[in-house]
Amino acid sequence: MSACAPTRTDHSTRAERIHPTHSPPPAPHRRFRIAGADVSASIAVFLIALPLSLGIALATGAPLQAGLVAAAVGGIVAGWVGGAPLQVSGPAAGLTVVTADLIQRYGWRTTCAITVLAGLAQLGLGCLRVARTALAVSPAIVHGMLAGIGVTIAVAQLHVVLGGTPQSSVLDNLRALPAQLAGLQPAAVAVSALTLTLLLLWPRIPGRVGRLVQRVPAALVAVTGATATAALAGLTLPKVDLPSWSSHALAGMPEGPVLGLMAAVLTTTLVCSVQSLLGAVAVDKLIASRPDLLSARSTRVGRSDLDRELLGQGAANIVSGALGGLPVAGVAVRSSANVQAGAVSRNSTMLHGVLVVVAALLMVPILDLIPLASLAALVMAVGIQMVSLHHIRTVTRHREVLVYAVTTLGVVVLGVLEGVTLGIAVAVAVALHRLARTRITHHEREGVHHVHVRGQLTFLAVPRLSRILHLVPQATHVVVELDGSFMDHAAYEALQDWQKTHTARGGSVELTGRRSGGAPDTGTDVEAETEASVGPRSSAGSGIGTGLATSPGTGEGGSTASPALDPVRAGEVPIADCRCRPWTPWRNHQCEVPRETTQTPQTPQASTPTPLTAQSAESTDAARPAEVTATGAPETARRRGRSEKAESTEAAKPREPKQPSQPEQPGQPGQPGEERQPGASIEPSGHQLVRGISAFQRNTAPLVRGELARLAREGQRPTQLFLTCADSRLVTSMITSSGPGDLFVVRNVGNLVPPPGEESGDDSVAAAIEYAVDVLKVRSITVCGHSGCGAMQALFDTEPGGARTPLQRWLRHGVPSLERMADDGRPRARLAGRAPVDAVEQLCLTNVVQQLEHLRAHESVTQALRSGALELHGLYFHVGEAQTYLLTETASGDGELFGHVGEAGVPA
Repeated sequence: MSACAPTRTDHSTRAERIHPTHSPPPAPHRRFRIAGADVSASIAVFLIALPLSLGIALATGAPLQAGLVAAAVGGIVAGWVGGAPLQVSGPAAGLTVVTADLIQRYGWRTTCAITVLAGLAQLGLGCLRVARTALAVSPAIVHGMLAGIGVTIAVAQLHVVLGGTPQSSVLDNLRALPAQLAGLQPAAVAVSALTLTLLLLWPRIPGRVGRLVQRVPAALVAVTGATATAALAGLTLPKVDLPSWSSHALAGMPEGPVLGLMAAVLTTTLVCSVQSLLGAVAVDKLIASRPDLLSARSTRVGRSDLDRELLGQGAANIVSGALGGLPVAGVAVRSSANVQAGAVSRNSTMLHGVLVVVAALLMVPILDLIPLASLAALVMAVGIQMVSLHHIRTVTRHREVLVYAVTTLGVVVLGVLEGVTLGIAVAVAVALHRLARTRITHHEREGVHHVHVRGQLTFLAVPRLSRILHLVPQATHVVVELDGSFMDHAAYEALQDWQKTHTARGGSVELTGRRSGGAPDTGTDVEAETEASVGPRSSAGSGIGTGLATSPGTGEGGSTASPALDPVRAGEVPIADCRCRPWTPWRNHQCEVPRETTQTPQTPQASTPTPLTAQSAESTDAARPAEVTATGAPETARRRGRSEKAESTEAAKPREPKQPSQPEQPGQPGQPGEERQPGASIEPSGHQLVRGISAFQRNTAPLVRGELARLAREGQRPTQLFLTCADSRLVTSMITSSGPGDLFVVRNVGNLVPPPGEESGDDSVAAAIEYAVDVLKVRSITVCGHSGCGAMQALFDTEPGGARTPLQRWLRHGVPSLERMADDGRPRARLAGRAPVDAVEQLCLTNVVQQLEHLRAHESVTQALRSGALELHGLYFHVGEAQTYLLTETASGDGELFGHVGEAGVPA
């Protein structure tokens, strides 16, 4: 780490020039000091940018010097002005097809003018602060556009790899490919094959040697190796020819049809802006995924300012076009290398641009030795990588593969602007189709008519809804299930009018849905609110809410709940009365149970309210605003008072975990601090289980059935073994954001790993480890401890010589953790930012470290670690803070540090 002074902020210029009379001027040498991490990162980025800039210029048909100009301007201007300090800009592969088409159509000088105009357009967009709007483009369109550009690049450069010349379009290149294969040049093919081989194998060198040599970029190694081989073998090949800078062509006045020039400017602006903004977002995710470097950058690098980044890209394109350079955009490969190399400020980006200028002026004789076939192979590999299998799987999973395919084919066959326009049109059509696609079914079962509406209920579905509803006979009980997240006003009125008519003629209606209490959504998408939520509800708490639930015979909308379909026996809870919403803030997942379902018929206080948590009280208040108790006091006010009291109590005093020695007695309320009202009862656990299973089958199973069917066919392929405590508060899928097939989970009391070969040991954990490592081939094993662990408390309180209960016999595997903590000669495990609150928390942290040592003693784990096929991780989850800490190695060796885990992101 460098101890350099902080660099200037962007708004500090005036403060440095004009300062109070009696204050000393700032030391001039402190302004220009650059952190050592920025210097090393700039060199790494420069070594990647130099061959890629030449290759992209070659692929576009522009002067090779134009690629160097764009790389230098992108580093210096965009790095200085832009809002994403660690993003590296320059000539991007995503602009290759656009620029090549412009050069073919208008010539080089007009293309430079178009670049300048595109930069002016970007400045205008940045001033209008519309950068966030560009991110509203469907990712399927963006990925499809990049894939189409990648295919176009790869097909065109294949001709250069074979020793020929590319044609102007993909179709022409494909038609000319057989003739090119018949007349290929062996020297060009050999150099290209060597370049691709080095590019592919260099990052895969195993062991310590591989970690050392991989600090040199693969692109530089591939081009250098191919150039040296060609020179030593004396191969006669076309090579880089950098003309004198005095003859370098600058921008001229644009010449051509006005509409064509406007379309060219629009295309360049669109591609440059979208790629740069998406790259800035990806860089933010990369920084967040590096917690070991995040603290060092936090004082100088925050989240990207996208509007300022758009201004920086516009300024860079103006300068690059004016100086005869290629269009500039954010480049994912260079930005990722910049972050991974440890850059801490925008100085690394700017210094990389300075190094490109130096190379362009002083390294011309060396650059002239590079074979064009080697650069073509490098760019072709970049184009192939732009067709990402990960992106294809993602769009397929989200049912947007049609948008992706149409955009890709459109870009390949028609061009970038035409392909993107076609993709947007298909995306809009798909969205409208999904909005209009509503399945409405009607069937009768045991005298009850069920009308199931699946999908968004809009005015387009009103005719079908009315036709189905009028097929229902009069004076019957009807259950209308709304399985969707959106209902517009036309559908709401149609459903309400039919319900009034049906109930006026002696029928009854029960409305159930996917939302909590409250009025229906008549114009707002609530998918984020109800994405994983709830099971069916009674009409009192249904997604339709007040105004739709009516009493038979009234003919008017009211707030009185419809009668239940079947009488409920004493002590039973109907499944339809579940009003919990899984994966939202819950209190031990306790539902409000309607009073009439938990009282015996002989209970006189039939109108006494059931105690509610604050969560359920809020949702029920919205659904029944006019409910009144027998004493005449509004029920909502009483519930609201209780919920506010519960909220304030919990805010003032955090909940303590229940000890095993103090089980909850029957009749106690489900929440600490709550008083159970007279006559209230607890729902039997069997009913909770049945109700939860019913909610899963109704709401979650249809969403995951396809994925689970795939897993059933292919078998499980987890990537991680996750070993954690059996504590009910640890939901592994929640804290790891994982799903079916991701984790192979082992849970036990105290997340213990018995050492191998111990007498009377527990073979179940060892068997799971062996199966996960040897059979499932997991790539990592994680031991996760947590705060408030009852096992560690019991281990800490164990008296020697006591009764050997099953729990104590099991906890003997945690004794090494206790001894490790008591050993003053060992460094203490600690948390980032604070010390453990007590000895038990210290033991919880130490236990994670100790169990990792036990893991390393297992033979299968030892072999996998030795071969580099396995990693071990330690986690600590603080329940009260909902914060996960990751065990990291400290350079000073002063102990094991559990550091904060930032938001993980996937680089573009």
